[in-house]
This record gives sequence, structure tokens and C-alpha cells, in this order.
Amino acid sequence: MTNLKAKTVIITGASRGIGKAISIRLAQAGANIVIAAKSDTKHPKLPGTIYETATEVEKAGGQALPIKVDVRSEKAVSAMMEQSVKAFGRIDGLINNAGAISLTGVEQTPVKRFDLMQNINARAVYLTAHIALPFLKKSPNPHILSLSPPLNLNRQWLKDFSPYTLSKYGMTLLSLGMAEEFAKFGIAVNCLWPQTIIATAAIEFAVGSRDWFTRCRKPSIMADAAYEILVTENCRLTGQCIIDEQLLRKRGVQDFASYAYDPSQSNSLQNDLFLDAEQ
Repeated sequence: MTNLKAKTVIITGASRGIGKAISIRLAQAGANIVIAAKSDTKHPKLPGTIYETATEVEKAGGQALPIKVDVRSEKAVSAMMEQSVKAFGRIDGLINNAGAISLTGVEQTPVKRFDLMQNINARAVYLTAHIALPFLKKSPNPHILSLSPPLNLNRQWLKDFSPYTLSKYGMTLLSLGMAEEFAKFGIAVNCLWPQTIIATAAIEFAVGSRDWFTRCRKPSIMADAAYEILVTENCRLTGQCIIDEQLLRKRGVQDFASYAYDPSQSNSLQNDLFLDAEQ
């Protein structure tokens, strides 16, 4: 797979989970991967560091640049972009994967947590795109991809955790707006969201527990979908809220059982947040 040979993709939150899986998948296609995350040392509960992901990226065939970065910091994001260009000479893709989650209502959400979610989720999409834009304009096939859901105003997604919903829908609204704004530059901008919950630390510690993994798919399905988006050329896919399974089916994938965390439970998977039962 050489579609992304020598292309440079920045992935935030790439020390573990979906971000790490995307990093490895794109590395298999020859991409240079900038692993932009906060975890540069081992966490007592959470697996993975930027350096561990870098090792796996290089084993997969890509070049890796691990950079510790806080996506809330304009200075840190600017420095990360400059380091990326200095190392690889270009930026072709930006994947906004870093996230903060708290499934709590307004009454139960402290101001500090509210601000954290808005800043790491919605504001970071603006900040990273704003700073990356001059570099993306020079790419022959530039992409911005944010891991955020379709806009679903069903009240069940607003009632119990509207602060988190606001931050994720903010990512989507910014992305849809940027798709229109950046069309004249040939920059494709999309959102990607999983059909089912994905076996990640967020599910284990913030949403449910590790027992939920039997109802999950592996991060590899999101990685494969991200790859398909990034190799799509000439803005033929832009301004879309893409669901991983739906895209992969269109691209010819037929075996989805292999993505199940527990293959014996592949028929008992749970839809992700913001997707109604019929979606």
C-alpha cells in the first residue's frame, strides 16, 4: 500500500486507542506520522505513550515524529506544526482525535470540566486547522478529519449530557463550515464516527466498564475508514459526516465480524452515542 507514501499526517491523541490505530494503519501505507499527544510517560491506568506509538508506526513501515502537545495551547500547537514541517517538509493531513468526555448534565458538570471538553474537543478543531492551513494549502491532496458525530437533535442526546454533546457537535459544525470555506483551496474536510462503540479507555473508564468491550468493535475499523477517507482525492469526499461501517461497505468491505472485539458477540454490538437505533 503506497497511496500515502511520504505524505505527512498529524494525529492528535495518538498515544492510544483510535488515534494509535489510525497511526499504524496510515504508516502501513507509507505515511509520515506526527504523534501529537500529552502522554509521554506511562500512566498508572491508561496504556500507551507517544513513544510506544512511534515504535509501532516505524515497525509498520512509516516514519514517526512523537511530540508532546496540549491541543489547548496555541503556542504548543504552533510549535508542533513547525516541528512537523521541519522534519518532513510538508503537512498533508490533520486528524483531530484528541478528546475529553464526561457524560454528565449541566447540574453535575463542574465549570472546569465543561471548559476542558469545549477546549479539547471543539476549540482544538479550530486551533489546529487555523494553524495548519498555510501548510495544507501546499499539499496536492489535503485532508482535515475530525472524530465527531452527525448532528442529531433527538432530545435523548441533549437531555443527560448536553455539555459533552455541545463540544462534539461543535467539532462537527466547525468541520462542515470549514469544508465550505476551504473548498477553494482543495482541502477536504470531514467528520468520522463509529457505528458501534469502540473498545477504548473512554468506554472502560468514562462511559461504562471493561465489561462493555464484548459489545464493542476494535479501533481498527475506524483506522480503516480513516485510511479510505485520506486516500480519496480531488475533494470527491468532503463536507460529510461519515459513519465508519457505511463508508467501508461502499468501499467493498464485506466482513465486519473481524472487527468485533469479541467475535462470538459480533451480533450483539451497541450503537455509539448520537446514533439512533435505525441509523
